[in-house]
Amino acid sequence: MVADRENARYLPGISFPTNLIACPDLAECLGDARDILLAVPSHGLRETLMAIHPLLDSQSRICWATKGFELHSGKLPHQVAAEILGSDRPVAVLSGPTFAKEVGAGLPTAMTVAANDEDFAQSLAVALSGDKFRAYTSDDMIGVEVGGAVKNVLAIGAGISDGLGFGANTRVALITRGLVEMTRLGVALGADQKTFMGLAGMGDLVLTCTDNLSRNRRMGLALAGGKTIAAAQEEIGQVVEGVLAAEAVKEVADELQIEMPICQQLYRILYEDASPREAVGALMGRELRSE
Repeated sequence: MVADRENARYLPGISFPTNLIACPDLAECLGDARDILLAVPSHGLRETLMAIHPLLDSQSRICWATKGFELHSGKLPHQVAAEILGSDRPVAVLSGPTFAKEVGAGLPTAMTVAANDEDFAQSLAVALSGDKFRAYTSDDMIGVEVGGAVKNVLAIGAGISDGLGFGANTRVALITRGLVEMTRLGVALGADQKTFMGLAGMGDLVLTCTDNLSRNRRMGLALAGGKTIAAAQEEIGQVVEGVLAAEAVKEVADELQIEMPICQQLYRILYEDASPREAVGALMGRELRSE
């Protein structure tokens, strides 16, 4: 990356900005930095926070683009950060409908910055925004993080549905009822219901469920085509967050006794060898109720 001035593996053909420096040494990277952005998968967040913790000073502010519950602990990223860094440090999460390829290509994009500190949220939004990129601020870190986790699970379901040829009606029903499940879980955890009607909720959900740049959607398409999770993961070549998220979401929902039938059936497909058609039958055969 230093020599080529691009990430040839993940974003080929998109040159680094002139002021972006690739560096393999954490201490050197963080030496003069006040604001630090982490972009790691959810299963790598704890390890990364532990690695940078000794390198931080009292003025360091941390934000992350990590999406997902921590597996087995069921903790959201801000809870993991508080456990390692303490609860008095300004922290933030970046989320919303943002495919990296389109951002890198300079296509107009909007996202959400949620923080526990209003000044930090505002300064991040200003720093990130430009003529092709717009950041909105929020104080609902729980809602933004729940949206980022659950949408990946539902996107696998949308891929499965489309891969089986179930059509547009099924896809829209999955997205709409999936949004209900996402909101139900978020509110139970303390989120603001309105967050899920914004970029980090409905916006990100619609994006990942409907476009093939979504790794999670492509995983669903591959599963519908008869491939194993391992084979699909190898073909995609990047972390598919929704696979791990399905297990974590189920654990959290079970613990809180939150009804999430779509996510439950997706867990069965991914971890209990249920067939997609069997899962659809289970959903369609549920007791009728008021919307």
